[in-house]
Amino acid sequence: MSHKSNNNTVRLALLLGLFSTLGPFTIDMYLPAFPQIVKQFGTTASLVQLSLTACLLGLGVGQLVMGSLSDVHGRRKPLLISMAIYVAASVACAISPSIWLLILSRLVQGFVASAGIVISRAIARDMFSGHELTKFFSMLLLVGNLGPLVAPVTGSGVLAVSSWVGVFVALSLLGIYLLAMTKWKLQETLPVERRSPSNFVQQLRNYGSLLRDRSFTGYMLAQGIMIAGVFAYVSGTPFIYQNIYGVSPTVFALLFGSNGISLIIGSQLVGRMAHRVSEQTFLQLGLWIAAAASVTVLLVAYFHGPLYALVIPLVFFVASIGITSTAAFPLAMESQGHMAGSAAALMGVIPFLLGAVVSPLVGIAGEDTAVPLGVIILCTSAIAMLSYFLLVKKGVKKADSGEEKQATV
Repeated sequence: MSHKSNNNTVRLALLLGLFSTLGPFTIDMYLPAFPQIVKQFGTTASLVQLSLTACLLGLGVGQLVMGSLSDVHGRRKPLLISMAIYVAASVACAISPSIWLLILSRLVQGFVASAGIVISRAIARDMFSGHELTKFFSMLLLVGNLGPLVAPVTGSGVLAVSSWVGVFVALSLLGIYLLAMTKWKLQETLPVERRSPSNFVQQLRNYGSLLRDRSFTGYMLAQGIMIAGVFAYVSGTPFIYQNIYGVSPTVFALLFGSNGISLIIGSQLVGRMAHRVSEQTFLQLGLWIAAAASVTVLLVAYFHGPLYALVIPLVFFVASIGITSTAAFPLAMESQGHMAGSAAALMGVIPFLLGAVVSPLVGIAGEDTAVPLGVIILCTSAIAMLSYFLLVKKGVKKADSGEEKQATV
């Protein structure tokens, strides 16, 4: 690859990475404001967590819609419209007079924010394949994963000079910037001749075809269920760190941000070593690290261990997400170039839908225990591992066995 071509690739990764950060910023930036929002509306922690659930639900369902639309209408048009609606939804969050209107506005905000996630990944598949896709996706994640690192710190900075309302004003400004980037910087990557027909039934058939693909489904579930565990962490740690361990919003942001660094390290490890170590090997490594880390978190939570004893395994757990996500995405997308938008949508919808389910469960036992968090991330790690070994590894063994029988005949 020439120097000029490499520079163009880096610029594209930076641009698409900006769109990928919209999801993390939408989710994470208002997390330090949870206790403030509880007091503002005179409500409960679980109801405030429901606003996060609504956002995650919107992000999940929205990806299915945006992925299909981008396969039919190209990548730019759906992204332009979504960014415009995102700005309006962010303003609606800022001026919400009640918790229920905030929850509704968060649902819309998450729905349109999903376009940035799914369409940026579809563009990546439009342009790359094989190990090149793995390397490019790791660069994309390098930028995108800065969202979880920067968002809570930015949110704390806004809260230092404003109320929680200022967080959503800042998100509306981010939406305006991304709208401008879509209009003037992003080129269309899906030519008309490669687009899917504008047929709802055909779109459903595309999703059905993907779900019948054993390997694709295994990779999708392994990645998606793992990320759902992170959403439990995202929902639970604002209360665990601040209420149980008594840290300040600033310290919480720093602790939360440290896990953003571990996420980046995990994803970059896969990208850097893609030509030496297979994606399959990295995926299995990430699953085993997650299992070990989640067991440790549960034990620390059960025995009320010190803060550092909880933070360290959580750092490893989040790092395992960077490893598994970066390895599973190219493995799943490799044979889906003809419907990359739909495939990327399914890869994205599972974590958000499951995240919407598990997020409120973290607070089911109250705000003074971290045990539910340990139980949830242990369950997600175990189910993700089972999904991989039963659907992908078992399927590979069956295929190899079938080839051997044919060769014998």
